[in-house]
Amino acid sequence: MRVMRTRAWWQGLLVVCGLLMWAPADARVVRIVVESRTPFAEGASFGSTGPYERITGFSYHEVDPNDPLNAVVTDLDKAPRNARGLVEFRTPFFLLKPLDMSRGNHKIYYTVNNRGNDPLLNAKTRADVGLNDFPLRMGYVIADAGWEGDLVPAPTRLAAELPVARQPDGSPIVERMRYEYSDRNLPQDGLFTLNLEGSPAFRSYEAADTSTARATLTVRDAVRGPKTAIAADRWAFGRCPTGRASLVPSSTDICLFDGFRREKLYELIYLAKNPIVMALGHATTRDFASFLRYEARDSAGTANPLAVNGALDIRRIYATGASQTGAYLRDFMYYGFNEDEAHRRVFDGITPTIVGALRIFLNARFADPNVFGSQDVTPDYLQNSYPPFTYGVTLDRVTGIRDGVLTRPATDPFVMQIDSASEFWQLRASLNTVDADGQGVPIPANVRLYFVPSTGHGFTTSGLTLPPPGSLDRCENPTPSGTNDIGRALLVAMDAWVDRGTPPPPSNYPRVEDGTLVPVAEAVAAFPKIPRVTVPPAANDLDLLDFGPAFGKRGGVLALQPPRAVHRYRVLVPKPDADGLDVGGSRIVQVRVPLGTSTGWNARTPAFRGPDLCGLTGSFVPFASTAVSRKSSSDPRLSLEERYRDHAGFVRAVTEAARALVAERLLLQEDADRYIAAAEASAVLRPTPSGH
Repeated sequence: MRVMRTRAWWQGLLVVCGLLMWAPADARVVRIVVESRTPFAEGASFGSTGPYERITGFSYHEVDPNDPLNAVVTDLDKAPRNARGLVEFRTPFFLLKPLDMSRGNHKIYYTVNNRGNDPLLNAKTRADVGLNDFPLRMGYVIADAGWEGDLVPAPTRLAAELPVARQPDGSPIVERMRYEYSDRNLPQDGLFTLNLEGSPAFRSYEAADTSTARATLTVRDAVRGPKTAIAADRWAFGRCPTGRASLVPSSTDICLFDGFRREKLYELIYLAKNPIVMALGHATTRDFASFLRYEARDSAGTANPLAVNGALDIRRIYATGASQTGAYLRDFMYYGFNEDEAHRRVFDGITPTIVGALRIFLNARFADPNVFGSQDVTPDYLQNSYPPFTYGVTLDRVTGIRDGVLTRPATDPFVMQIDSASEFWQLRASLNTVDADGQGVPIPANVRLYFVPSTGHGFTTSGLTLPPPGSLDRCENPTPSGTNDIGRALLVAMDAWVDRGTPPPPSNYPRVEDGTLVPVAEAVAAFPKIPRVTVPPAANDLDLLDFGPAFGKRGGVLALQPPRAVHRYRVLVPKPDADGLDVGGSRIVQVRVPLGTSTGWNARTPAFRGPDLCGLTGSFVPFASTAVSRKSSSDPRLSLEERYRDHAGFVRAVTEAARALVAERLLLQEDADRYIAAAEASAVLRPTPSGH
């Protein structure tokens, strides 16, 4: 019996050893290289946290293509491997950490960069930091690392260095690629040449064949207008700054001999080679954040920059990203990257902002994460909306897809998504709460959806603390400026939710059930007839795009370029009131106590394909000062005088609005005080020295 027990013990040990030998290597940060440590913002002190230190360097990564957590990455199996069978890549990072970590809150605020740009990355002085100082005063470590693999490296942005996929024999992978050129990337006077991507900040996918006879370049006057082919002998792959006579052949640039005109739309389809394994960008965020949170040192023994005397004390980590990176974070969660390879939750809370129902689709061969599907330029681009749209699991009747962004309860984060009105008009935000039949769908308990009404992308408006509206040559209406008071308040609410279980403010998205979310025609009809204001007649309708049989809800291969539209979803927008202000959501101070009508849309001018939407730009149209001037201009909206009577009335209205927002936990007391002081100091309805 003893011999049998001994044999069984050895057999069990061999099984364990075998499992260890064959277990896939964890995707991890194998090496951290710190290149600089400098005082941040000239050594300025931030609240009770004190001064911060700025740390920059590179994070070196390895992933196992055979691990199920990485298998979702398109073309990872075609990336080069090292001697251990792992795929290598690296990315730059930056950290802002309290000089004395004991004075911090032992939490990380991971501010995912947009196209390599982070608002604090290049801040040199206290003035540069501005209102971004709030998490520093709260004691957070600020962290970020590059994730986008097609950026041209520069000291001012974070560009990931990701591998290129190849065929098993080492030859290039070749597929059809599409780029478009418009006033998005063409200057006022036009030009003859630009790189294929359309921006010098990004690397273009190289042409595998530079014969224009085997590529197509078309031009059209309207987004959905007929395309006219440009003859193969009227353009070339190459650089030509002054026209055809200056042509230098190139596989990454395009030259149009007659010049690109800004008011036109051009589409290039060509054979490209060497796709970047772009979805590894999600792994850079996962593994760098996980390393900062959990590991005291890297595989080579180098200490985590946040460790103190070899010990790491990080209690929580939250992430946020806006617009493009809001879409990045939605896909990050959907693909399961919030679970690291030790099966731990990476981020406790994630706040995607101004994203609507957009998906970035890094996880596609020849992914192009820089241009989104805009109603007025590129409605059928890859960075678009595609089911699943909702955070909870729902059935999309059109595709038969039953899925949701969050399907992993053990590692899913708490989520707060914050959107402006622009996201309903351009980024199909209504699909977060409405199904294909126009019926409302529930919001999961670990998700909050917040709506900042009557603001444009970036929460733009005008009024107190903001400059007067500006203008853009292609937009018909005056253009407002941005603010993000709600983001600061909701960071506090997120931390209380995660750390102490305190429920945050309830979701306030507009809903079909209460009539605050309506068809576009109903919203346009309800908008007041303001003189000289153009209302766009349509939002960004969503077509279900067919990119070919190898593309689906998790990305894949884009065999059809351009894609085929197979179904149109119903897109809804917020309903306006008699002032043209959205009735749903929670209005910020500038909208609760308005000085004009602020919207999440603007219309293009007739010279630039009006009245299509003017990108993600909002509008701001001031109220008349007096009833006399209002009536003389036939403006149906009440004047400032009729609303507030006098300066004291305006100050009272601002004070009441600010206090109400603080009570709703959607405004910090310090921001409320700032608004009240600004109202008192303002010239709104203040008598002039002459008494008029």
